[in-house]
Amino acid sequence: MKLMKRFILFLLLFFFILGLEGRACAECGESITVNAVDHQRLKSKAHEAKAYCVSKGFSTNYCFLVDFSIHSGKKRFFVWDFKGDSIKYASLCAHGYGKDSTPSKPVFSNTPGNLCSSLGKYKVGIRAYSKWGINVHYKLHGLEPTNDNAFKRIVVLHSYTPLPATEVYPSHLPLGMSQGCPVICNETMRQIDVLLKAETKPVLLWIYND
Repeated sequence: MKLMKRFILFLLLFFFILGLEGRACAECGESITVNAVDHQRLKSKAHEAKAYCVSKGFSTNYCFLVDFSIHSGKKRFFVWDFKGDSIKYASLCAHGYGKDSTPSKPVFSNTPGNLCSSLGKYKVGIRAYSKWGINVHYKLHGLEPTNDNAFKRIVVLHSYTPLPATEVYPSHLPLGMSQGCPVICNETMRQIDVLLKAETKPVLLWIYND
């Protein structure tokens, strides 16, 4: 009977861990929690991203992955550590409010002036002043037909002070924080600013919705 109870407890613990995968940020003690399905997709994208970075001469230290299929009230901007094969930092991320985008469903477009987010891979460019957040932004250069107008559209990576550092799920982030830029919280922007200033090679940012 005791063995049976232990076995049942083991199974319950196993399925709990399987359904909820956590990662801790060593620098800030923050718990980064991603469910098993999202984490598996994230890891698969990260492996594909690394192959791309190797082939294109990009940094193989980190990449930035933005999964817009995740609820906007949850963290969906991830700094992936290639060497540790794990999440280093994570943030909520606002999507563009253009066209018929809603808080729960972004509409994607590459057309100038539409205020929409654009899917695809980007090269993170130079550091510059921003009037938003921590007053730093990074230029983004679209590398695919779905986002090759990014630089012309002034789509940049920046933070925004009203964007929370913690998850707001089941609520969604309100529209109006982004005109197509991937917009993250100040805390994460400070962390990646340190990483980017130390990089000698371009860093990949990849926005996807599948």
